[in-house]
Amino acid sequence: MGDISLKLLAFDDIELVRNWRNSSVVAPYMYDETHISKEHQIKWFEKISNENSSVYWIIEYGGKKLGLASITAIDKTLSSCYWAFYLGDLSVRGSGIGAKVEYNVLQYVFKELKLNKLRCEVFVTNDKIIKMHEKFGFRREAYYREHCVKNNEKLDVVGLAILSSEWSILSNIMKNKIYGK
Repeated sequence: MGDISLKLLAFDDIELVRNWRNSSVVAPYMYDETHISKEHQIKWFEKISNENSSVYWIIEYGGKKLGLASITAIDKTLSSCYWAFYLGDLSVRGSGIGAKVEYNVLQYVFKELKLNKLRCEVFVTNDKIIKMHEKFGFRREAYYREHCVKNNEKLDVVGLAILSSEWSILSNIMKNKIYGK
């Protein structure tokens, strides 16, 4: 997986993930900003550990834990899933780590799971992430009006997706851009 690694989320990681998720640098990009207690985090981890429709990874680089990536709603019938990630460590923002995470998740979904479609949802105000996804071949497929209410504000969300056939054309191009290989 290049110079980053995606390590399966372990119980020992959940307090770090909870701190990231509750932080002012991550929470604003989530649908729900409710403070997560230790008890809720443990229950969440137990729930995701006992299902086979999601995978959660800790993003590591240089031995340092930087954030969380996930694929959820894995559906073999529809041959699709959703994905998301965040970096809890601000020191690496803008360094290309996000692009490496995206590349590795795309490879996993299409090469390992052999699914046909990868989807994601992004607040319309998060133009930087929308553009990053589009550079990887994601296309806007949906516009969810007033999809989420946060701080009494109704927020719109863009639904994006990429197909396996599209990724097969772009994967080597993106690998060269990201890793210079």
